[in-house]
Amino acid sequence: MITASVGKPADPAIILHGHFDVVPAEPGQFEPRVEGDRLIGRGAYDMKAALAAMMLALPVPGSAPPGLRVVLGIVSDEESEVDKDRGSDFLVDSGLTGDFAITGEPTDLNIGVAAKGVLALRIGVAGRAAHGSTPWLGDNAVLRAVEMFRGLESLPFARESSELFDRPSINLGRIQGGDAINKVPDYCSIDVDIRYLPHQDPEEILEQIRGLGPAAMESIFALPPIDGSFESPWVKGLMEAADAHHEGTSVSIGRDGASDALSFKRVGIPAVEFGPVGAGHHGPEEWVSIASLESYLGTLREFLGMGASLAGSPTDD
Repeated sequence: MITASVGKPADPAIILHGHFDVVPAEPGQFEPRVEGDRLIGRGAYDMKAALAAMMLALPVPGSAPPGLRVVLGIVSDEESEVDKDRGSDFLVDSGLTGDFAITGEPTDLNIGVAAKGVLALRIGVAGRAAHGSTPWLGDNAVLRAVEMFRGLESLPFARESSELFDRPSINLGRIQGGDAINKVPDYCSIDVDIRYLPHQDPEEILEQIRGLGPAAMESIFALPPIDGSFESPWVKGLMEAADAHHEGTSVSIGRDGASDALSFKRVGIPAVEFGPVGAGHHGPEEWVSIASLESYLGTLREFLGMGASLAGSPTDD
């Protein structure tokens, strides 16, 4: 983890925050290439380009906007499958403080004021073994697990929506079952990534899943959602700065992915996600718009110039 700050310790502070770790990829995806306006490669959109812009936006010593401290915080474990001892939590617990935080996750120059919560579950389903030549004498646990997943996708919570979200996200990420090709598998586990809406109760979701039938269920990791304020002066100021640097209007949005902004919110620091334009994060053709990086950097610099005045504004976030 890396931190850097510019400005007087007693002044109001804006935190620029990001991660440089990435999800796995094929070797070729780590060789960046440029096609037109697109910089293509693993981590380009999520979120190394935004992090590079934040590094450039950090004022050089002695040049911070009057009455403002700017802090840069960088972590290396945002993409991990743990919900404890995360780098962003460690930074905050070690004394990193501020009045507002921006996490540079991809948002296409919109302001991510809300994010889904996470329930990552391992669901184990039992079957009955039999010879592979007579599968009708057994009960295939792999097929039962897939059937349970399809049932999970149809539960009431999965069909809900809200102002900022069309639906929860449900992904079957891993499946493990069977130990021989000529044997009906008698046990199968599936790892399911559920991203639920801010208004939903995770315990109610678990209860609905239990109603699908007998299964062992354990938590891999869990993170609560974020439900931020549209009316925060920080959000309005960031939106104003963004509008000045790209065509169209920035709007408040909900983010499907979990957010390290939670690390700041849990200690009372207002936080949003805000990043450049692109697409395909975690996919084979991840890219970020090079032109949008200029807009993104300009927005950050303009917003930092507004920071001291925003710090004195009443806030309900």
